[in-house]
Amino acid sequence: MSTFTISIDGRTVELEPGQTILAGARRLGIDIPTLCYLEKCGPLNSCQVCLVKVGGPGPGRLVPSCGTKAVPGMVVESETTEVHEARRTALELLFSDHVGDCLSPCNRLCPLGLNIAVMIRQLEAGRLNQAIVTIREALPLPGVLGRLCHHPCEQGCRRGNWDDPAGIRDMERFVTDENFKEANPWVPICAAPTGKSVAIVGAGPAGLAAAVSLARQGHAVTVVDRRARAGGSLRDVPEATLSADVLDREIAVLEKMGIAFKLGMALGPELTIEGLLLGFAAVLLTVGELAAGEGAGLGVALTGAAIKADPNTCRTSIPAVFAAGSAVKPAKQIVRAMADGQAAAVCVHRFLLDKPVQRPEKPFSSIMGRLDPGELRKFLQTASSVGRVSPCDRCAGLSRREAVTEAARCLHCDCGSSGNCLLQHYAQAYGADASRFKSERRSFEQFVQPGGIIFEPGKCIVCGICVRLTELAREPLGLTFIGRGFDVRVATPFNRTILAGLQQVAAECVEHCPTGALVFSDKLTAAPVDASSPVPVA
Repeated sequence: MSTFTISIDGRTVELEPGQTILAGARRLGIDIPTLCYLEKCGPLNSCQVCLVKVGGPGPGRLVPSCGTKAVPGMVVESETTEVHEARRTALELLFSDHVGDCLSPCNRLCPLGLNIAVMIRQLEAGRLNQAIVTIREALPLPGVLGRLCHHPCEQGCRRGNWDDPAGIRDMERFVTDENFKEANPWVPICAAPTGKSVAIVGAGPAGLAAAVSLARQGHAVTVVDRRARAGGSLRDVPEATLSADVLDREIAVLEKMGIAFKLGMALGPELTIEGLLLGFAAVLLTVGELAAGEGAGLGVALTGAAIKADPNTCRTSIPAVFAAGSAVKPAKQIVRAMADGQAAAVCVHRFLLDKPVQRPEKPFSSIMGRLDPGELRKFLQTASSVGRVSPCDRCAGLSRREAVTEAARCLHCDCGSSGNCLLQHYAQAYGADASRFKSERRSFEQFVQPGGIIFEPGKCIVCGICVRLTELAREPLGLTFIGRGFDVRVATPFNRTILAGLQQVAAECVEHCPTGALVFSDKLTAAPVDASSPVPVA
């Protein structure tokens, strides 16, 4: 039989007999989500997130695209509201029995999104050159935050439910201070120039954070401030708490990134927003909290004594002018002011690229919740039992030995597959609500196998890929399904270890596990960071 055509979302694709709808979609470049599909394994039809609608006009029917063979003239709908809702529901049902956090509590509570668990592993392993990259990917002024941040991350640290939380802020400070001791401290890499320029009015925490984000995207950034030195309200912090030298070193990093500073210049008759817009594609106002009557001459709409800005886009009454920080809403905490500056930078970046302007979405994370004492002890098995380490010299911060000792206290309760997990990726893409069908969760389990494999049954969605791979490889024991109905689990026959069932295809099973239920323990020690690649903010 010769080839034939089908229609997917109004586009025609040519297929051969026996090929599936999924094959046709992939040929067209349409991203249909799959969790249980691996080509060499064939269709397993277990996750139901690859649903599409077939039948053309009329009621039609929803079918799994990975296991439904295409027939001549078939009309398929993939990107409709109905199909997306069905996929989202399938994802949410998978989370109803999911036991695990996509992001560790400390990471989730950091307003700037620092991947704290990765940073701690790098510190513990002595890879400070990688740890500083991880830190500066998220924190615009880590030397400042390592001293002034109110560390909400530590409030969520699970170690605090046992004795004391990990000293995250002290470890961030140690890594940053050590890097500053080098002849050439690490400077974030910026993308290729976009040809777009931005003026930021205000060199305080929000403005400097926005400057870093925009510069990393390749935009030309000029920061204007009425003071003689950049830093804004940070210059008012007592020297004993934040020395001027620390702040100056951080400003120097920004200058090495190509950020220009025009100091001793205030908005007024000689420097207006209208004038700035003649030389810059966008303006971001981060002028700090306004005194009564101070905002009248800015030229933008006000709400009381604050600049009126759309909370979803950071836009003011002038389309190319944005505002953030205490000029819009008073921010008592420096880290939150910086987070607001970063969010505004995303809005400006999207505006410059003619994309829909909106604040960045929060990264998706399933939340396991509070652990009972027995579950907590499972995490404690791989952590140091010592109490929290305090610097012998608070002014100098942690010593190298103290920092490594404190790092060893981390419970490493993050997911080893976070950022590479298909379930997490598609949950974010489809706006899934991980708690929609939640009931009382089952207990957390983690089995560290000899040979370096970690198996977490609570993350397994019983997709069947690993079972099929062991069958194809003719593993002596392999993996199988045990139980019935909702109690089906993947295990090795005869109550043997997972490792015993994965003598030949362990690496392949780990690679293709869609949820991180199977990982290698060394995967939890972060791979080297590519310091040449800028981190996108959009």
